[in-house]
Amino acid sequence: MQIIKIFIILNLLLNFVLANDKEIENIFQKKQIDGTLVLSSLNSDKEFIYNKNRALTQYIPASTFKVLNTLISLEEEVIKDEYETIKWDGKKRFYEPWNKDQNLQSAISFSCVWCYQKFAKELGNDKYLFYLKKLHYGNEKTGLDVTTFWLEGDVKISAYEQIDFLKKLYKNDLPFKQRNIDITKKILTVEETKNYIIKAKSGWSGKIGWYIGYIKTNSNVWFFALNADITKDQLKYRKQIVLEALKTKKIINVNN
Repeated sequence: MQIIKIFIILNLLLNFVLANDKEIENIFQKKQIDGTLVLSSLNSDKEFIYNKNRALTQYIPASTFKVLNTLISLEEEVIKDEYETIKWDGKKRFYEPWNKDQNLQSAISFSCVWCYQKFAKELGNDKYLFYLKKLHYGNEKTGLDVTTFWLEGDVKISAYEQIDFLKKLYKNDLPFKQRNIDITKKILTVEETKNYIIKAKSGWSGKIGWYIGYIKTNSNVWFFALNADITKDQLKYRKQIVLEALKTKKIINVNN
């Protein structure tokens, strides 16, 4: 009985250490950001986690939902491919890159809200609910307004659930045509070198900031999901924290 108790205690201590990676914690503390980060390997069970309790907590996905939104919009043919023009409505918005015609590549790169609102009006709430339930995406809810539910509605998802979704995307294990999965993966590319490729999407709800995606190196694929309490002036830290963590954990070689 004593041996069993010792084993339980050691296991709890091990889980605590794994769930509170000190190197990643130092990165958050240095930038004075309260959040969580999960780094998860494709080829093994290896994970680096900071703030596991928060990683299990669901938050509004903000513009990270555009990954799934792209898949749904392609599958339902409200947009043909990454080259089709999305006509600007002529309304001036606060972010200058939005004030022109777009395509899927620019819409995801600039996180163009009006583009995806246009898709949402064509898709309708029932269609979103169908896919959210089919994919078990977060809490499978939408909200009162089909054009803003991912920004200020009822849908919520955790960092761990984001990792699970990204792994299925990478492994082509989602109920979408392969062509549509390939297009989505293609337009998520944010950085490419001879040693690695990063595919990612940021998000911000006005309170919660996200940076999710994966990095494919010559030897492995690592998935990442960060969420944090972020102000507008701190938005740059989303990507910075992830990149610093990838370098600290030797997933990215500092000489790359």
